[in-house]
Amino acid sequence: MLNWFLKGGPVMWPLLLCSIIAVAVAIERVLFWVKERNAQDTSLIHKLLHLTERGLFDEALTSAKTSQDAVARILLNGLSHHHFSLEGALDVAVQAEVKRMKRYLAVLDTIITVAPLLGIFGTVTGILVAFGALEGRIPDPKIVASGIAQAVITTVAGLAIAIPTVIAYNYFCAKVEDASGRISTHVTNFQILYQKAKAKGNHAGEAVYR
Repeated sequence: MLNWFLKGGPVMWPLLLCSIIAVAVAIERVLFWVKERNAQDTSLIHKLLHLTERGLFDEALTSAKTSQDAVARILLNGLSHHHFSLEGALDVAVQAEVKRMKRYLAVLDTIITVAPLLGIFGTVTGILVAFGALEGRIPDPKIVASGIAQAVITTVAGLAIAIPTVIAYNYFCAKVEDASGRISTHVTNFQILYQKAKAKGNHAGEAVYR
């Protein structure tokens, strides 16, 4: 492996950097999603929705304060500012959570593009080395073979980095999409139940006033 790396020429160093970054990001994202899955608390979300429907906003707020569930944090932010702008508070919290879920995905996207380009660049430089050796009256077969090896190795290395990175990127994007759908469903239900509770409160207030 080390011998192949050295034969690949100087382009192998940025390719190595790309592979290290891709692996590091993939590991970090896997750990992130494991933590998110463990933090999910469906029973708490249903409890918050039930309390909201009954108009017990303070109790719902207290129940959500210690939760690490992303949906619970969003609903907590909405409940904390429902007197001023419920929808605005929910939107801000949703954007913050989605941004957190998409963290470093742009890095993977960049590596997917850069790694094959670096491989092509190494191919071109390797071919130039081989052609340069052929210009002499007596071509040096070792230099020609070295140039061809560099061209092939860098191409393979670039693809070897890009292909698994694409798979990881698509997987993490799918996770973000699934989480966004879960968030959207619960936030919409929360808004409906909140408006329902407010409407009941207004009707009760009118009845007392009469």
